[in-house]
Amino acid sequence: MAAAAAPEAVAPTGALWGLVHDFVMGQQEGPADQVAADVKSGSYTVLQVVEALGSSLENPEPRTRARGIQLLSQVLLQCQSLLLEKEVVHLILFYENRLKDHHLVIPSVLQGLRALSLCVALPPGLAVSVLKAIFQEVHVQSLLQVDRHTVYSIITNFMQTREEELKGLGADFTFGFIQVMDGEKDPRNLLVAFRIVHDLISRDYSLGPFVEELFEVTSCYFPIDFTPPPNDPHGIQREDLILSLRAVLASTPRFAEFLLPLLIEKVDSEILSAKLDSLQTLNACCAVYGQKELKDFLPSLWASIRREVFQTASEQVEADGLAALHSLTACLSRSVLRADAEDLLDSFLSNILQDCRHHLCEPDMKLVWPSAKLLQAAAGASARACDHITSNVLPLLLEQFHKHGQSNQRRTILEMILGFLKLHQKWSYEDKDERPLNGFKDQLCSLVFMALTDPSTQLQLVGIRTFTVLGAQPDLLSSGDLELAVGHLYRLSFLEEDSQSWVAALEASGALAAVYPIAFSSYLVPKLAEELHKGELDLSRGDEPTKQSRHLRCLQALSAISTHPNIVKETLPLLLQHLCWMNKGTVVAETSEVIAVCQSLQQVAEKCQQDPESCWYFHQTAVPCLLALAVQASMPEKEHSVLRKVLLEDEVLAAMVSVIGTATTHLSPDLAAQSVAHIVPLFLDGNISFLPENSFPCRFQPFQDGSSGQRRLVALLMAFVCSLPRNVEIPQLNQLMRELVELSCCPSCPFSSTAAAKCFAGLLNKLPAGQQVDEFLQLAVDKVEAGLSPGPCRSQAFTLLLWVTKALVLRYHPLSSCLTDRLTGLLSDPELGPAAADGFSLLMSDCTDVLTRAGHAEVRLMFRQRFFTDNVPALVQGFHAASQDVKPNYLKGLSHVLNRLPKPVLLPELPTLLSLLLEALSCSDCVVQLSTLSCLQPLLLEAPQVMSLHVDTLVTKFLNLSSSPSMAVRIAALRCMHALTRLPTPVLLPYKPQVIRALAKPLDDKKRLVRKEAVSARGEWFLLGSPGS
Repeated sequence: MAAAAAPEAVAPTGALWGLVHDFVMGQQEGPADQVAADVKSGSYTVLQVVEALGSSLENPEPRTRARGIQLLSQVLLQCQSLLLEKEVVHLILFYENRLKDHHLVIPSVLQGLRALSLCVALPPGLAVSVLKAIFQEVHVQSLLQVDRHTVYSIITNFMQTREEELKGLGADFTFGFIQVMDGEKDPRNLLVAFRIVHDLISRDYSLGPFVEELFEVTSCYFPIDFTPPPNDPHGIQREDLILSLRAVLASTPRFAEFLLPLLIEKVDSEILSAKLDSLQTLNACCAVYGQKELKDFLPSLWASIRREVFQTASEQVEADGLAALHSLTACLSRSVLRADAEDLLDSFLSNILQDCRHHLCEPDMKLVWPSAKLLQAAAGASARACDHITSNVLPLLLEQFHKHGQSNQRRTILEMILGFLKLHQKWSYEDKDERPLNGFKDQLCSLVFMALTDPSTQLQLVGIRTFTVLGAQPDLLSSGDLELAVGHLYRLSFLEEDSQSWVAALEASGALAAVYPIAFSSYLVPKLAEELHKGELDLSRGDEPTKQSRHLRCLQALSAISTHPNIVKETLPLLLQHLCWMNKGTVVAETSEVIAVCQSLQQVAEKCQQDPESCWYFHQTAVPCLLALAVQASMPEKEHSVLRKVLLEDEVLAAMVSVIGTATTHLSPDLAAQSVAHIVPLFLDGNISFLPENSFPCRFQPFQDGSSGQRRLVALLMAFVCSLPRNVEIPQLNQLMRELVELSCCPSCPFSSTAAAKCFAGLLNKLPAGQQVDEFLQLAVDKVEAGLSPGPCRSQAFTLLLWVTKALVLRYHPLSSCLTDRLTGLLSDPELGPAAADGFSLLMSDCTDVLTRAGHAEVRLMFRQRFFTDNVPALVQGFHAASQDVKPNYLKGLSHVLNRLPKPVLLPELPTLLSLLLEALSCSDCVVQLSTLSCLQPLLLEAPQVMSLHVDTLVTKFLNLSSSPSMAVRIAALRCMHALTRLPTPVLLPYKPQVIRALAKPLDDKKRLVRKEAVSARGEWFLLGSPGS
């Protein structure tokens, strides 16, 4: 048996010798992987590989020795996890000895040491031994880049796994690494070297007496001046090197004495990138420095920063300079001082004040704002700095405000005051008496009230903003201050001359009402209620439009201040009472006036959404009231009420839909369930018991032979049920869905049938998958198919098909493809074809009232992309097969789909679809033209190479459409002519004279917006091909 086993042992060794020979002598690379694979599988041991390499490793020819060691190193890189501790010891000793070999051998030796540095079985002490050998025997910077990178990798591996051993070397390890890194130039290696230096510092390795040497070996690269070569496969960017080096320089205060003079020198240089890098590095350093490190350099740092902010033409340098000053001040603020130590913060801030104060007295001079920015940057760093600077600056600015009488000068001063007041919002004070603003409160209020009464709109605007900031300071303003302020805001809210002031006044009222609800309830709400009553009298008398404008302003003010739950409880009843008064009165209520009240109610509803209690209060107060008014308006008239007819108009019902939807979307499921238990029975059973005024002359039956007016109110039901959370169970759902399907195909009232179709679709979209959805879907499909046959209900059946299709497309329902195929087939229908083409716009667009994410509809991600992939091929195929008279329908549908598709999805398909888009430009339908132009304009910017292949057609068609009867088409065509200039210049130059002549005509267009686009486009074509364009 032993004799039989001997040949089996020799056989693999012989094969191994052959592989070694092929690699070493035959210069083949493949055998290395084969040997490694055999070692992994257990065919050979690493010891057998070394034995087979014996003659190669002892060969007098360096290249042969290098190939032998290279083979062993490649095997070790793949098999190092299999090594035993004893084997690792012998291999380490072998490789360390070979570091003294010929320079041709060294790269292969380093690869082997890299493999061994990854070994788990590496005994203690060998990591130090390896690094000492490298530091002593290898001149690293004479190696190639890849071999230097190997050395850095060995060091990195040992630092990650043998940290304590390396720290035992003390400063010798730091010095050895300095020798390794000194003179490195390759950015790939520098990134690794910077990381090693950062770890040396952050992990507390001993730097010994080599702090300055370590700083010098890294700071010599500052500031980074590196431009990556084109098509760089390594992807190293200048910013990577900058951030990596900055992390090193800002990692320890021990570099401060060397780094800060360098930063000051670079900030004072003329090189913009050096200034930016230095200021940003200083900013980073301040996070780890203390007063001790900064003390000797503060005057120079301040002088450099001040000069850059005062004199620079670069906004980025100014921003970085201010950020650096902010960080410096923050650093001085947080340093803990000994009782006998000098407080550098006060002296530093005093220097800043000394250099900047006098500029604040010159509001017309160019240094006033740089000075204010410097002071505000320092003041924003800490509460101490803020107090110190504010207490010195505010008296000066207050004095200057009264000293200068011109509005523009006062505005500048007040804007500076505003900047300092905003800084105080960052700091909280436990003791109210400690707040520095307390001493200036009366003067500030007086100054703000002067600004609010100034004729200058711009000064008024700054005054409004300033008072808003003052009001945000807790408990700063007295009751008298607030009463005066409310009076000013009330007056400004009704200014006729300038819209900016009253808009700002409304915003300020809303912000302050949230902080001071009692003051606004006491002072402003009664005034607005009185104004609203006067508005009612003016409306009843039919007074001039100016008074009606005040009435609208009053409605806007009531909604603006509804930012606190207590105020909502006062403003909401006022608005609802006003609507009820309009219903009971005999005035001619304009549609716009009713819509204005509804818009104010919607704004209040939006403000209530953040507070569950306010949201429920609004819902249970406003929704029943609106429903009661609408139901009353839908009843047969016993007495004359113009409003009742107005309430049933399309625009007013749409406004009420918005109010009810907004009031419902944020309800909790429990509260929504309470509400749905009342509202659905109202529409199905005529149960009016929960309405505030429920004495009606006849029953409310919108689904059972109700009047046209009652049917129209299904839109309000839609607003409610389609805004409910998905997990709210709707009572009598089967009956409701059947009634909605029936009403959706009723030809007598298009508004109510459309509302019913949308309501059905909105409910269908939210239902969980299962038998119930399938039954409702089949019910709708049967109704659609019956309705699409010749008869009076075709239009209504098509509308139902469209909305059901959208509901399914949004949720990726499997049957959505069947319905979209049916819709595509209708493009060839002589009667419904144009409507079917417009339907694709609806399918791809976001709705506002139903099927919205805000209304809890199931809207899947990328539904547009999926719709495009599934349906555009059928549209293209249908276009080619269609007769000439219906081809425009396919083009219109395709244009709508492409126009609303994300451009990254469209670009790959552009070559195949572009010919159809160009044909769509020849379509006579303005909607098709506009949609196609809107689609093409971004493509000209994003795919110029593809578009340039069709430049002749594009130029011709765009110029033709620039004379279209439709203003929107003319504007879009001129914008496309402008975008054409992004195509390659050589392609466009032959068309330049023709285009410039043609664009002279729209310069005289009767519409200003068209002329504006023509000037812009023609100017770009004039510059085409000129130097620097």
